[in-house]
Amino acid sequence: MSFKYTSGTIALTLGIAGLLGVLTPASVSADAISDFYRNKRITIIQGSAPGGGYDMYARTLARHLPNHVPGNPRFLVQNKPGAGGIVSANYVYNVAPQDGTVIGGLNRASPMAQIMGQTGPLFDPMKFQWLGSVTNEAGVLAVTKSSGVLKLEDVFTKTAVMGSSGPSDTQFFPAMMNNILGAKFQLVVGYPSTTIIHLAMKRGEVDGVSQSWSSFKIGNIKELEEGKIAVLAQLSLKAHPELTKMGVPLIFDVIDKKHLMPGFTVKEADSLFRLMLTSKAMGRPYALGPKVPKDRVKALRKAFMATVTDPAFIKDARTQGRDVSPITGEEIQQMIATLVNTPKATIKRLESLMQYKGKVRMVKIALAKHTGKVTATKKGGRRIFISYKGKEVKAKVSGSRTKVTINGKKAKRKAIKVGMTCTFTYPGAGEEAKRVDCKG
Repeated sequence: MSFKYTSGTIALTLGIAGLLGVLTPASVSADAISDFYRNKRITIIQGSAPGGGYDMYARTLARHLPNHVPGNPRFLVQNKPGAGGIVSANYVYNVAPQDGTVIGGLNRASPMAQIMGQTGPLFDPMKFQWLGSVTNEAGVLAVTKSSGVLKLEDVFTKTAVMGSSGPSDTQFFPAMMNNILGAKFQLVVGYPSTTIIHLAMKRGEVDGVSQSWSSFKIGNIKELEEGKIAVLAQLSLKAHPELTKMGVPLIFDVIDKKHLMPGFTVKEADSLFRLMLTSKAMGRPYALGPKVPKDRVKALRKAFMATVTDPAFIKDARTQGRDVSPITGEEIQQMIATLVNTPKATIKRLESLMQYKGKVRMVKIALAKHTGKVTATKKGGRRIFISYKGKEVKAKVSGSRTKVTINGKKAKRKAIKVGMTCTFTYPGAGEEAKRVDCKG
C-alpha cells in the first residue's frame, strides 16, 4: 500500500504534529487533574471537635483551597473526633476513598502514638502522603506572675502548679521538665480543656499551663497586655519570632549540666526533648491516604502550599488570631522518618519520662447552669447561643456526649430552634455542654 502526499497533506500533518508538540506530558497531566476535580467535593476529615485551633485552620483552608486546586472543587469539613485524633487517622488511612477526594486533618501527636506502640492506631505514619502543615506550632510554659515564678530559672527552685487536661502537652512537658531537668512543677488533672485551665488560672486554682502559644495567646489577651503572665519558655525546635521578640528563651537554653537529673547527659536530654518536639513541629498537619495516585498527591501538595502562602488566606487566619508558618509535606515526611528511625529503647524511655511521677491532684469541675432564649444556632446545632443576663453566651453541643431534651423528651441537637428557652449545663460559656434542656 502506498500513499500520495500533496502539499496540503504535508501542511495538515505538520499542523497536527505541532499541536501534539504543544501537548506536553505536564499539560496533559494538569488537564487530567482539572477534569477529575471539576464538579467534585473534597472532604477534610478533621480529627477534633468543632471549635479550637485544628478546626479553625481546617475551615479556613476549606474557604481558600478551591481557588488553588485545578478544577475548583468544593470543600467540606467533617469533624470526626475520638481518641486524640486516632479515630480520624484510622478512617483516612483505611476506610476513606483513596482517590484524592478526602484529606485528613490529623492530630500532630497521632504519628507518635503509633510509633510508641500505643493501642488504637491502625496506620503506618510513613505511608500517609503528607500535604503539609499550616504552622510550625510553638508551645509555651506560661504562669501567672502572682505565682512568684517570673522566669524559667525559677522553676528549679520554686513550685508552680500546672493545670492539665490529661495525657497531652499540658502534662508531658511539665513532667519531662521534672524528670529530666529537676523542675518543681506540680500537676492538677481533670480540666476538660485548656480554656477551663485559663479560668482556673484567673481564679488562682492553678498557676499555669503548657500548651500551644497561638491558643494560649487567644485565651489570655487581656492578661498578657496587663503584664500578669510570665511566659517562661518556648517549646519548639526553632525560635518563634514573636516569642523571641518578647525575650522568651527556648527550652534548650536550660539543658545543661547545671540542671540535669542523675543518669542523664546533656546530649541525651537534648535528644529526648528534640524527639518530643519533632511531633509538635508538625503543627497542624494534613495528609492523604496511602493509595491516592501520585499525580493527585503532587497537585494537592502544590495547591496546599499555594493556599497557605496566599495573602488572602494569611489575612483570614490572622484575623482569627492564628499564626501561619507553613511546613511542606516533604518536611513532615522527614520528621516522621526521624521518629520512626529512633531506637525503640529510646522511645520507651521517652514514654516513661512523659508521665508525671509526683502526687496528682484531681479537680472536680463545678458545672454552671445558664438559662435563656435561643438567639442563634450554627453548624447544624453544634453551636447554640442563648441570651443570659443581657449577654449572648455559647455552648458547644456534641452529637454523642451532650444530652439534649426538648419539652422533657430526648431530641437531636438540630431540633433546637431560635426562640426556644434552653438551659445549658456546662463548665462555662463557650465550653461543651453536658446537657441542653429546652422548652418551646
